[in-house]
Amino acid sequence: MEAESCRCRGQKIHVVQHSFTGGLWIAAWLFTIGFLHLSFWQGVFAIVIWPYYIGIHCSAAVLR
Repeated sequence: MEAESCRCRGQKIHVVQHSFTGGLWIAAWLFTIGFLHLSFWQGVFAIVIWPYYIGIHCSAAVLR
């Protein structure tokens, strides 16, 4: 038990918060929805579905 506690003392935990980047991402999505004058359901579709398709597109481009 004593040896276990000695090993844990040397470890440091580093917490990184990316709240600014996440807020900027959300602001950009909301700006895009407003700029394109999307209806409510098109806006919901844009927030929920578009990131999935962007991820699929980008992952396919990286794998080439």
